[in-house]
Amino acid sequence: MEKTLPSDNPAFVESLIPQRAPFVMVDELSEYSETHLVSGFRIKEENIFVQDGIFQASGLVEHQAQSVALHTGYKYYLLGKDAPTGYIGAIKSFGAEVLPKTGDHLVTEVTILSEVMGVTLVNAVTRLDNEIIASSQMKTVVK
Repeated sequence: MEKTLPSDNPAFVESLIPQRAPFVMVDELSEYSETHLVSGFRIKEENIFVQDGIFQASGLVEHQAQSVALHTGYKYYLLGKDAPTGYIGAIKSFGAEVLPKTGDHLVTEVTILSEVMGVTLVNAVTRLDNEIIASSQMKTVVK
C-alpha cells in the first residue's frame, strides 16, 4: 500500500496526533523527512486560544508542539503503527514577534536536532506570509 503525504486533509492530520477537538492546532502536513516537517494551521474564531480575534502566544507554543507530535505521528503511520502519546518536556526558548489573527494561516517548520530514548529536541519556526513570527527550541517526550 502506497502512503502519500496529504497536505490538505485535516481529518487525516488529526488522526496522526493524540489531541482532539477543540484542542487541535495543526490541520496540514506538507513536508516530512526523518529530521524535518512542515505543518500548517488556519486559525478559526472558535479556537480556544483566540481572544478578541488574536491567537495568543500559548496557542503558538501548542501549535509548535503539535507540529512535533505530527512528525512523530507520521513516522509511526509510515511504520504501520499507532502514534504514541507525548508531551512537552521542556521549552528552552520561545519568542513571538507577532500574534496572528483569526483567519491567518500559520506555516511551521520543525527541525529535529536529536532523538534519544523517546526524548526529541527540536527547533520550530512559525511563519505568517513568509515572515517569521515565532520560534522555539523545545524537548518533547514520548510516553
